[in-house]
Parts: sequence; structure tokens; C-alpha cells
Amino acid sequence: MRERQQEADFAPPRGLSNPHVQTLLPRCLPRPRLARDIEQFELPDGDFVELNWIRPIPTSSTAPILVLFHGLEGSFHSPYARWLLATASRMGWRAVLMHFRGCGSQPNRLPRAYHSGDTADAYWLIAELSRRYPGALKVATGVSLGGNMLLKLVAEQGGSGLDLAGAIIISAPLDLAASADTLHQGFSRIYERHLLRALKRKVAPRLVRGELPLTLNGEALERIDSLRGYDDAVTAPLHGFKGADDYYRRASAGRLLGDIELPTLILHADDDPFMPAGLFHRLPQPSAAVHLEITHHGGHVGFMEWRNKRLSPWLARRLARELDGWASLGDAWRSIADHRLSRSDS
Repeated sequence: MRERQQEADFAPPRGLSNPHVQTLLPRCLPRPRLARDIEQFELPDGDFVELNWIRPIPTSSTAPILVLFHGLEGSFHSPYARWLLATASRMGWRAVLMHFRGCGSQPNRLPRAYHSGDTADAYWLIAELSRRYPGALKVATGVSLGGNMLLKLVAEQGGSGLDLAGAIIISAPLDLAASADTLHQGFSRIYERHLLRALKRKVAPRLVRGELPLTLNGEALERIDSLRGYDDAVTAPLHGFKGADDYYRRASAGRLLGDIELPTLILHADDDPFMPAGLFHRLPQPSAAVHLEITHHGGHVGFMEWRNKRLSPWLARRLARELDGWASLGDAWRSIADHRLSRSDS
């Protein structure tokens, strides 16, 4: 059995340990070229999300499945998404990315968006994967916002509510209020401004068309200068929260770490510029089902290492090792899952 917490084996190249360098490096490097099939997955409330299935698609219905949930304003085109999906596909896994509402090629239908605690769409997708591929081992991975969402979903559903063998959480802002405050300080404001531009660019035309039940106009939207301000004026009222503080309190998954029953790997860099240092000292003790790996360096979804005489994404190598561990179990994973379910239902 693995230790519940350990230092990860990531080591940044000499001279490239700065957290901002690590965070920005992935955007400067070529990404794997991937073929994909796009599916419009209908949701019970009449809206939809886009699924990106990586080709070649395994022919066996029992091929293991990796489902990936991206970060705030991320997509199939994000560097980490390409690397993680390519890694799983090369290993013979059925790899699929779910775009959150409005993050695919088409705007979503309903007068709402997505947020860090919005677990329903992921729940419906995993249920559909269970229906389509009942004999396949399934592992879910969430990155940044998608990681907070996935951890919250896993905690909500306990050991018996999801057809998943395990979950992998990467660079997740598990204390949303602390993350919003960190992003409004120092150099991290560069990332905040980038995210705000992307969010405003998407919501502005919907405000003009009168599609959203919000009181602010385009000028008021443009004046918002922080993620906390955006969440207070847009995210919270769109999704039934009283304000940003209520949203952060109810949507943050860190408070649920002790409730996790599904085998879960959490990868986190202590110098992540999206979060305060010592994040996990602020959170409850993780349950025995959680394996936490913390690196001193790595930035936010960076983790770039020097390997085979070039810069490479450590995250892809770490994912491969984790998926290989699951795949090597063969059908034994079923007995592990059955034991977990029986414990949860007792």
C-alpha cells in the first residue's frame, strides 16, 4: 500500500524552477497532434456539453477509459489536455475530454455557464459511460477547476455512486476563496487578467442579446477587475449562490478531503501561483483513500522536466505510471470495487 502523502519524483530543469516559468512553459512547446470525434452529449435539463473522443478509438468495448475534465476556460486545445489525452490513447485507453458548458465549439443553450462546484454534468457523463461500456475500467482526471469539481463529485457520491476505479486530481484550487485572493496579488494578476478576458469575451455578447438573467450591463462587466468580482456579479447569481463568498464556501472541495472513499491521486505543486503556499495545511486531513503527492516546484499545471534531451511534461509520465498501475490489475479491479461498494453500503 502506498503512503498517504509523499514528495513526488518531479524535478525541474536547472534554471527553470521558477513557478511562473513552469506555468507558462507548456504554452511555448509543441503539443501532440490528435485526431478526434466530437459528440454533442445531451443533458437532462435540455442543455448539452461537447465530448472529444480521441482517435484511433479502441474496438473493444472493455478497453479502459480515461475521462478528462479541463480547467477554467480550458479546452481540448490546452497543452495539458493534449498531453494527457495523447498519453492515454497511446496506452490503448479510450480517451475522452468533456468540455464544460460553452467551452466547446458552440455556446450552450441555457442562461447559465459552468462553475467549480458544478458536478451534475460530470455525473451524467460517467453514468452514460457506465451504460455504454459496463465492462470497462474507468478513471477520471480533473485539472485545476476540473480537479476541484471532480473531487467534490467523488466526495458527494461516496464509494458506491460512480462507476470509477479511481480519480486523479491535478493542480486543483481546493480553497476557492484563497485561490481568488492569491490570483489578485503580485505577478499572479497576469493569470487573473487572462482568465477575466476569456470569461468576459464569452459572456459579453450574451448580455447584449439579453440571454442572461443578470442586472449588470456591458460597461459594468468591463469594469470588473478581479475573479472575485466576476464571481460575485456573474458566476454566483447565474447559478443560485448568494454571492462570491457563498459560492466559494459551497463549491470548494478541500473541506471534503476526509470524506473521499474512491482511490484518488492528488498532484500539487507547493509553489502553484494560483494558490497560497502550504495549501494542504489549511485543509482537513485527507481520508485513507487519498494519495497526495506534493512537489516543491511545478507551478500551475506546469511540471516541465528535462528528459531524453528535451523538455517534457512530467504530468504525462506520471499519468502513464498511474494508468499502467490500474491496467495491470486486469479484472482484479472489479473485486476492489466490489469491496469498496460493500463497505460503503454497510
